[in-house]
Amino acid sequence: MKIWSKVHIKDKNRRVEVIAKSFTNYLYGYGPILELCRKYHISAEDRKILDQYTANRIAGILMLYFSKDISRINDIVNKYNFKAVISDDITPEIEGYVEKKIKG
Repeated sequence: MKIWSKVHIKDKNRRVEVIAKSFTNYLYGYGPILELCRKYHISAEDRKILDQYTANRIAGILMLYFSKDISRINDIVNKYNFKAVISDDITPEIEGYVEKKIKG
């Protein structure tokens, strides 16, 4: 794993690699990616490349988050906030999340 000299994680017990791998499995372990791999005959090797790329990107964001480097996180958001959007509406989805109904 690459180490960034400007990132200083305050809590040394945070295991970025484990979290990044878990998040990648959470994102791509199930769901549409399985059907896409079958449909387009994506090999296990190519899938591993995709998963590794995703885990590396997540690890980088986690390192910035843990080091509280909000400026560099904002730089990423600004750089990748394209006018041509990839998806329309974003609905936050968290496994096990139960929507709280507002009384009113």
